[in-house]
Amino acid sequence: MEDEKQEAAGWFRELRDRIVGEFEALEDRHTEGPLSDRHAGRFEVTPTTRHSDDGSDAGGGLMSVMRGGRVFEKVGVNVSTVFGTLGEAAQTSMAARGVPGIETDPSFWASGISLVAHMQNPHAPAVHMNTRMFWTPGAWWFGGGSDLNPAITYDEDTAHFHEVQRTHVAPHGAALYDELKAWADEYFYIPHRKRARGVGGIFMDDRNSGDWRADFGLVQDIGRAFLPAFLPLADRRRMQPFTDADREAQLIHRGLYAEYNLVYDRGTKFGLATSHDPDAVLMSLPPLAKWV
Repeated sequence: MEDEKQEAAGWFRELRDRIVGEFEALEDRHTEGPLSDRHAGRFEVTPTTRHSDDGSDAGGGLMSVMRGGRVFEKVGVNVSTVFGTLGEAAQTSMAARGVPGIETDPSFWASGISLVAHMQNPHAPAVHMNTRMFWTPGAWWFGGGSDLNPAITYDEDTAHFHEVQRTHVAPHGAALYDELKAWADEYFYIPHRKRARGVGGIFMDDRNSGDWRADFGLVQDIGRAFLPAFLPLADRRRMQPFTDADREAQLIHRGLYAEYNLVYDRGTKFGLATSHDPDAVLMSLPPLAKWV
């Protein structure tokens, strides 16, 4: 399994590099329209580290964050590979999910990419994407997906985002897209608001069909779907004029996003519970938000 671990970690880093390059190129293209008089945004890259309870090295990664760009108000694209021993809370949670052997051996290894983009233009949707591989001595699995979070909804944008994801998932099973879409609708729901976080996408967790290569191929295609699903929407909406009322709607919607990530998101809880860099874990939070 060591070769498979390294292959997965390498893929997540490759995907990160591709996305960072495309996002910076979009910043460079925005030479007309709202906020085009700013300097083109660039990612600030910071190594992240994780230490075990005894202070020994337990992995890390790269936190890449762009702030105050022409198109992106804040976007983070993080990759990490961490390992060690699960804390009691994480161990208990995984045992409840039925992870084999985790009660007696809490060793783990995890690698993945996590992305959240908050846009300058309120007409451009925020977006989230992550994919990951998790390993314990008793099991391995994949998880992740992507979902769209517009403050101002456009049906054509929603349709495009879902259709690209459907096309990329289709080779892995005729019914799989509908399954992953339904999973996203359930996972990205905010119970205390009785509403969805956005307009959905695809999501999965604990994916282990018994065929590592097939499951890894699915995760790769979920990652490959991201840029063609999202980038045309950002490119289309970046030029659109917006009003103070549009900005107000965006900030209020961001409050909804922050609530979900702090209260319900499994990745946020896992990152904090396993002592990963809190700045990297909380990178998903918007730079500004409002509540009514």
